[in-house]
Amino acid sequence: PWGTTAGIEIGPHGEIWAIDRCGDGTCDGSNMAAVHQIDPKTGRPTRSIGAGLFATPHGLHVDKDGNVWVTDAAIAKHGGPKGQQVIKLSADGKVLMRLGTAGVSGGGPTHFHDPGDVITAPNGDIFVADGHGTVDLSLPPDTITRIIKFTPDGKFIKAWGSLGSGKSQFRNPHALAFDSQGRLLVADRVNGRIQIFDQDGKWLTEYRGFNHPSGLFITKDDTLYASDYNSEGQKGIYIGSARTGKLKYFVPDDQAGEGVALAPDGILYAATPTGITRFLPKKDARP
Repeated sequence: PWGTTAGIEIGPHGEIWAIDRCGDGTCDGSNMAAVHQIDPKTGRPTRSIGAGLFATPHGLHVDKDGNVWVTDAAIAKHGGPKGQQVIKLSADGKVLMRLGTAGVSGGGPTHFHDPGDVITAPNGDIFVADGHGTVDLSLPPDTITRIIKFTPDGKFIKAWGSLGSGKSQFRNPHALAFDSQGRLLVADRVNGRIQIFDQDGKWLTEYRGFNHPSGLFITKDDTLYASDYNSEGQKGIYIGSARTGKLKYFVPDDQAGEGVALAPDGILYAATPTGITRFLPKKDARP
């Protein structure tokens, strides 16, 4: 049985990878594998990796070499120290790199505070969305909320961002994606927008037509897919242009979750609170 999941990604050869929180809402205290390569025909795992490595696996990225990156967005209470890290794995599960300090939350260049997502640029630079925090507006927000940039070998370069709703401010930066121009799109979930930066952290623009985006996926032709499971507005997947921010289509889904990915065959996948949903292409789609 699947637990909750926040991540689904497509590998360089069309492989489908997804996070499963160990048949539960957490992997804390579990030795089950947390990341699975999925057979698109059956939905069953063909390869499973990451057993015993994570407390709450959250963000998922598969780089151009097929390596699997996972953020661990909480501190383990059982069997630690685990959590507050970004871990790079080979496709067969070998740990290749760790960023952050296991089981320790904080700011600065060597600690994370609930990292939500990770992505690598074409040149190998690593970007991490840090500061998942609470999404309950009745509770005080976390003050550490930022984007962090590292070299391909994991050396800290810079960080930008602060708590708020202005330019280069975030509340729950939840997902990352690059468009064809190399611009970094950040799903600023609680603020209900997507902020766009160059790779040095310069603010460029923002899009507000995608409700409260939790997951992002951009195709080579800059079609932007944003999943939203927030209770404000309609749950589902918003489809538009990464170049202009114009919304084109909407896929309603009352089970929408935090991850979205489009496979090379045109099948759309969503990571949901109960597993993975698959959407077949609809030939007569309308805006």
